[in-house]
Amino acid sequence: MKNSISDISLKILIFSLFLLVGPLSFAQEEESTSRADELAKKLQNPVASLISVPFQGNFDFGIGPEDGSRFTMNFQPVIPLSISEDWNLIGRVILPVISQNDVFGNSGRQTGLGDAVVSAFFSPKEPTSGGLIWGVGPVFLVPTATDNLGTDKFGIGPTGVALKQFGDVTAGVLVNHIWSVAGDDDSPDVNTSFLQPFIAKNFPGGYAITLNTELTQSWDYNATSGFLHIIGSKVISLGSQLAQVAVGPRIPYGGANTGEWGFRAQFVLLFPK
Repeated sequence: MKNSISDISLKILIFSLFLLVGPLSFAQEEESTSRADELAKKLQNPVASLISVPFQGNFDFGIGPEDGSRFTMNFQPVIPLSISEDWNLIGRVILPVISQNDVFGNSGRQTGLGDAVVSAFFSPKEPTSGGLIWGVGPVFLVPTATDNLGTDKFGIGPTGVALKQFGDVTAGVLVNHIWSVAGDDDSPDVNTSFLQPFIAKNFPGGYAITLNTELTQSWDYNATSGFLHIIGSKVISLGSQLAQVAVGPRIPYGGANTGEWGFRAQFVLLFPK
């Protein structure tokens, strides 16, 4: 009889623990999903108050008459700083690591750094009454390139971003223009505009799909090149480290772009406050 009572007590204890742990696990899973959704939405906003460290890999193939190829890994940390009660300063660096082969005919292989692009966006902490999120500031071209992979010029200009978020949809545009102001006199001047309109849709579970185009116009040489991207992404957890993974096709266009096809793969480390 005593053993029977013990068995019943053990079953009641196990059942009670199930009742307690079950909802707790569900709540933790629900909280994790909600956090992933929040981060996925913030990642659509270039001036969000979120520290992130993207490693963006761009693979391009069929370049030029020799079917050359190029791999560009953009290391592009984004660091927001609170500079007043109402304003943030969003610092962003894009430092390319490039490996290319026969991109200018039978030109062989070059591997090294490209020129860095450093941007600083002054952005209000709260959207406007109409829901517009924006930021403006300077952009700098820094001649960090090696192995003839850059312009040998130092440049400066304005940059800006504006976007709106309608529930799970984000639409906006990022622009900049750079003029060279110093550097090697024998290298061509830089007078280049960059335009990146984008639209994104978020889905439950930290998923998102983004459509954007990155258009570059060199005004001195009337040269246009661009890429269209359709990128699927997901916020994930690697132990205690939050991250995002993303992948999608990279479609070249423009007269100065001689590539045939490519794709983008990205890994982003996230450091929410």
